[in-house]
Amino acid sequence: MASKELIAKLREKYIQNPPEGMTANEIREMDDEDLLDMDYFMHEDDEFFDEVDW
Repeated sequence: MASKELIAKLREKYIQNPPEGMTANEIREMDDEDLLDMDYFMHEDDEFFDEVDW
């Protein structure tokens, strides 16, 4: 399971700049696993995603 600190950072990131078609309120109400899944799928094709230092 991911750390609560990582989840909090991701949630704040997406609240400040929600993905197209979503609102900050939807991000705020997402459960932790859905937020992590969304982030994963948004970055799965990024060349350096695996090298990010969280």
